[in-house]
Amino acid sequence: MITFEDVTAAADRIRGNVIRTPTIASHALSKATGADITLKLENLQAVGSFKERGAANKLALLSPEERSRGVIAVSAGNHAQGVARHASLLGIDAVIVMPKFTPAGKVVRTRNWGARVILEGESFAEALMFAEDLQAREGRTFIHPYDDPAVMAGQGTCALELFQDAGPLDALVVPIGGGGLLSGCAVAARAMRPDIKLIGVQVEKYDSLCAFPGPATRPNGGATIAEGIAVLQIGRQTDEVIRKLVDQVLVVSESAIENAITLLAEGAKQASEGAGAAGLAALLTYPDMFRGKKVALPVSGGNIDSRILANTLLRAMLRDGRILRLIMEIPDRPGVLADISKSIGEAGGNIIEVSHQRLFAAPSVQAAQLEVMIEARDPEHAALITQELGKSYIVRRA
Repeated sequence: MITFEDVTAAADRIRGNVIRTPTIASHALSKATGADITLKLENLQAVGSFKERGAANKLALLSPEERSRGVIAVSAGNHAQGVARHASLLGIDAVIVMPKFTPAGKVVRTRNWGARVILEGESFAEALMFAEDLQAREGRTFIHPYDDPAVMAGQGTCALELFQDAGPLDALVVPIGGGGLLSGCAVAARAMRPDIKLIGVQVEKYDSLCAFPGPATRPNGGATIAEGIAVLQIGRQTDEVIRKLVDQVLVVSESAIENAITLLAEGAKQASEGAGAAGLAALLTYPDMFRGKKVALPVSGGNIDSRILANTLLRAMLRDGRILRLIMEIPDRPGVLADISKSIGEAGGNIIEVSHQRLFAAPSVQAAQLEVMIEARDPEHAALITQELGKSYIVRRA
């Protein structure tokens, strides 16, 4: 099992090539959760994720002969960019195998860091099989995304910096995918803050440790906004560390992660991907467990697709009652749309989208159906807008 000395050696090894990210108190998140929140902003790394810590340490430890043969990695996201960047800095030829479904933006960013990207396989498992075959044929060194002592030690430097910069803490809450970040951080934590409570977080479709400390289960998998921790089984070596050092594993829902992404964006002014927001999602899901405690959360990655971020924010506003959709039956005559727009504006609402239907949905040839999406300040304001429109038209909320 890796030691604290492995983590401190990794910190010395990667210093200057990996950003020492800020550790900040967040008063907005503290107010929202009832806990005293400290954030470790790994979303501000050069590749937008903690993943480059482990990649940098592993690549720095390669022998001259291993460097000359090049490296290979399999990833659909942050690990790919971390390996690509640090291989480029060290002059190592890198091949990254990515599944065919990988978003174009991630492919482009990985190539821009200097790696040769191969799109192969309809799934991560198929991409891995191809990479293993290519590794055997070309003699490259495989850089595992999490189940490698050097990678784990590199990820642990995140907690090393956190504990050096933060004040007293009661708990550290870390997302679990393959377990590299939590295992490395756990080793650093037990050496520097032996009494701190260590808590891992998984998303419900990838909750292999839902019975922790009992045996691991085989989750169902599926689509998730937290694709960075969408790992069916954690690593063998990471599992060993987690079972020895971690106190508890919590499971959170998709909607909790969406709410956490929104709260980080609106409250802490930080863009986070789903996996990066999992720690905050745990505080939102289990508030009584953390109320009044001093809790540290790594915002472990910020590489969220812009469209997904926009949709997540809109969905959260819809759930919060700050966006309402109204369906109205209106007479089909000139000036009605202008009157409705004026009424909404005078009530303080902001029209986001309008759909006007005469042929297919209207109850009469002399009528039309109007669907309008409106931004309001809060649920009470939304109710006021609905009430004002209801004075003149038949209105129902969609």
